[in-house]
Amino acid sequence: MTSAPSPIANLAGGVSTDTSRLASKDNLDAAGKRFEAIFTGMMLKSMRAAKLGDGLFDSKATEQFRDMQDQQLAQAMAAHAPIGIGKAMTEFLARSAALEPAAPPEGGTP
Repeated sequence: MTSAPSPIANLAGGVSTDTSRLASKDNLDAAGKRFEAIFTGMMLKSMRAAKLGDGLFDSKATEQFRDMQDQQLAQAMAAHAPIGIGKAMTEFLARSAALEPAAPPEGGTP
């Protein structure tokens, strides 16, 4: 009784070796935008952590609301005014995917 390999079996050291998603430019662009949003969110979070003192009306609820607001701001910044790190990552992944041998086109001359 054998079972199909699980997706976890394709992991090498915690990194997936499945590159089939790289074949689509739309997937690469979406990954670049998500990466840009995560990076911008981390930047905003570290900027907030560098405050000099506590505010008069600060509370856990205010901090949680500010974190949600920063997350939405980071997503909007990545979509409308990117800083370029997502594009750089997308171009790097596109180049590394192009280095792999491509399958010859069907019915056409190579």
